Amino acid sequence: MSWPSIEFPKAIRKAKVGRENQILSADIQPSGRFPVVDQGQAFIAGYSDAEKRVIRDDLPMVIFGDHTRCVKYVDFPFILGADGTKVLKPKEDLFDPKFFYYALLSLDIPNRGYNRHFTVLKEKTVPLPEKDEQQKIAAVLGVVQRAIEQQERLLQFTTDLKKALLHQLFTQGLRGEPQKQTEIGPVPESWEVVPLANLIRSKLQNGAFVQKPEAGKGFLFANVVDMYRETHLDLTRLERLDVPADSIAQYWLEDGDILVVRSSLKRDGIGQNCIARNLSESVFYDCHLIRVQTDHGKLLPEFLSAFWRSDIGKNDLILRSKTTTMTTINQQGISKALVPVTSIEEQSEIADLLEIVDTKIRGHREHKRHLEDLFRTLLHELMAAKTRVHELEIAA
Repeated sequence: MSWPSIEFPKAIRKAKVGRENQILSADIQPSGRFPVVDQGQAFIAGYSDAEKRVIRDDLPMVIFGDHTRCVKYVDFPFILGADGTKVLKPKEDLFDPKFFYYALLSLDIPNRGYNRHFTVLKEKTVPLPEKDEQQKIAAVLGVVQRAIEQQERLLQFTTDLKKALLHQLFTQGLRGEPQKQTEIGPVPESWEVVPLANLIRSKLQNGAFVQKPEAGKGFLFANVVDMYRETHLDLTRLERLDVPADSIAQYWLEDGDILVVRSSLKRDGIGQNCIARNLSESVFYDCHLIRVQTDHGKLLPEFLSAFWRSDIGKNDLILRSKTTTMTTINQQGISKALVPVTSIEEQSEIADLLEIVDTKIRGHREHKRHLEDLFRTLLHELMAAKTRVHELEIAA
């Protein structure tokens, strides 16, 4: 048995919002007195000091992105982004506002690219259980949503911690020794700054160019996108390409190989990298990547990988790159890249410390993913009346 429903246009009333409450994207600032909510993916687009534009009355409101399909629940004073934002107010005699927000999240609105989607929304119907049931549903979904938001905050905090830690480790080390100035900035006095060419055991190598192979079977293939996911190559997320083994034999990865992005639409994509570890089967790699095989007696892969993820290492690589339509760095540029080198023992300690932080990041990311799966399931089940609140073991 499903809930009764109502046509979307009959579920809403006119909101007390006008052009005087809107602000152009160009006028949004990174800081200010009042938050700006627009149709973008980020909940808060930025800030403004334009007090006369602030929406204070008739809250809460639901914002629908006409182009993006983003749905946001706003219960605090805010300024409205001008482009593609639809302000929705459910009829109070019919809907609990938070339930209405979740009900819109549950609607299937096909992606039409940057075309407008409000016309599609207007053709939908909205589930309409009794008000007390709406409030119970909203409370349960709110519990899970707040848990997701908590994981997002923890993930952001841990990511920021790692960024600060990378900077400190590669400028101060672990021994508390004095610093010296080098071409890449301050480093511990006992460290050396050495061109990468002096720290590798084999020639750098670009990856394989494969033209329209059949996907879904064959050998595991490491692509540029895989460099942005984890510090170590995640074999479970690699795609498979059906190509002859002899045509890619020179591109098989070995344990400890580093793959670094050599061409990217964004400059800060240069330096993104992953380490191949615990390879359970053969993996080859894309032509937009360069393989680096360090001399493990001089430079540990985890140490170099972390350095290139730091602002210091990334900036050195960017300075050696060229930008036209894309930013690219070649083998010569990477081989001349400067690397701060300390003892293998200190390199190992630094790598171990960063792995502890990476493990925390992976844990928060995985927990967030599980909560998001739970939220989607609950949203579907509760809005379709397949599950009732009293059947759940989640405290509202």
